[in-house]
Amino acid sequence: MRKFETDVQKLKYDILVQVIKAYDQNKFDTIYHDIPKIVSPGPVPTMRCCIFKERAIAQERIKLIMGGNKEKSHVIQMIDIACDECPVGGIFVTPSCRGCLSHKCRDACPKGAISIVERKAIIDKNKCIECGLCIKACPYHAIINQVRPCIESCGAKAITMTNLRKATIDDQKCIVCGNCVYKCPFGACVDRSFIINAIKLLQAKESNVYAVVAPSIVGQFHYVTIEQLISGIKKLGFTRVVEVALGADSILQEEANEWLEKGLLTSSCCPSFKFFVRKNFPQLAKYISKSSSPMVATGKLIKQSDPNAKVIFIGPCASKKTEFQLPEARPYIDCVISFEELQALFDAREIHLTNIEPTKLEDASFYGRIFARSGGILTGVKNLVEKTGNKKFNGVAMNGIKECENWMKALSTNKLVQNFFEGMVCQGGCLNGPLGLRHNSQILGDVDKFGKAAIHKDPNDSAKAFVNNFKK
Repeated sequence: MRKFETDVQKLKYDILVQVIKAYDQNKFDTIYHDIPKIVSPGPVPTMRCCIFKERAIAQERIKLIMGGNKEKSHVIQMIDIACDECPVGGIFVTPSCRGCLSHKCRDACPKGAISIVERKAIIDKNKCIECGLCIKACPYHAIINQVRPCIESCGAKAITMTNLRKATIDDQKCIVCGNCVYKCPFGACVDRSFIINAIKLLQAKESNVYAVVAPSIVGQFHYVTIEQLISGIKKLGFTRVVEVALGADSILQEEANEWLEKGLLTSSCCPSFKFFVRKNFPQLAKYISKSSSPMVATGKLIKQSDPNAKVIFIGPCASKKTEFQLPEARPYIDCVISFEELQALFDAREIHLTNIEPTKLEDASFYGRIFARSGGILTGVKNLVEKTGNKKFNGVAMNGIKECENWMKALSTNKLVQNFFEGMVCQGGCLNGPLGLRHNSQILGDVDKFGKAAIHKDPNDSAKAFVNNFKK
């Protein structure tokens, strides 16, 4: 049974499992020596040029699992030693060039960077501005733009190359979307882990520890039912598992009310979208909804009902690892771990989900659960606004960072008829978050099915039911 899509995810998981086992066995003194040998036993290397490099990279991964370099607090970091294999050619002519007579590539170049030498097109890199017009003009598709996957994946344009051909992240531009973490074929882009913090909270036994799970959890652990998964999470030591979709229900009403008051609004649920707007379109930040994210709203509901509670968010999102440390979130969320890290916890503790009794999960409404996909927030807010009789609502779901950028540019002109903007930086929505186990279109069907199975049909009913259950 394949739990991961790529071997990069598998490597990350293998090291996580070993670190968790070492913590459980109180063997931290030797983890940097022992774990790399377990993951890369040798003598023949399987991933890199030599066994020593494989083990050195494993040591860097262990550091990030342990919380990373305290001098580098950014959640997304680069393992320099792992980043040295990618070509950096940019736009260049491949051997497929036929040496045709029309020379459309040369004529399309606005800078005169293309010349014909011995009937073949040659690009002068000192003149080329990489506009791509030659690529479009070539009838043989012989000209390509070879861009590093991490750079191509970064819609915030935060990744560049150093003189040593290493990728580097500009923390001032980075919006912590984590796209580079999933896209880097060598696993050089890595997210910091807070898994040890989570384990300590579970072991302390000083408080009830609540797991708040993102609605995108359905379809991730495809080999078991959602009910078995919830039982497995409780077996890890959590007092209770609560849907983040519960908080999403309350956010829907807040954003609907705010839109009715202002008439123009962007959603507040995706931290990376908010980071992107504030860094690239600061003049539009005033339109971001003042409501908290569903994660924070859920944590707030729990701590209002149980003041001594500790809350751990579990989801596919890299930016949540930044959000929970912000002043507005810190009182309500104590830790964040990913679906990848959750899978490692199950396997390190030998919790076999397929053999476990199910536990129902009935905290949220249809509308809260479909927050996991692009268009979910828009659907919920529109439903609540239209119940008031207001017919002026005109919303758009911005699916992925490129659409977010294009619509925010358009909004800057003050000429749009649209008046509500749902921003999801991950393509497809949270269901394709970078720290998930799976990324495919099938998960969309799983999310919609999960939403339709909700016992609460009105988003205003779920919070009332949650509070009433605490009083019993």
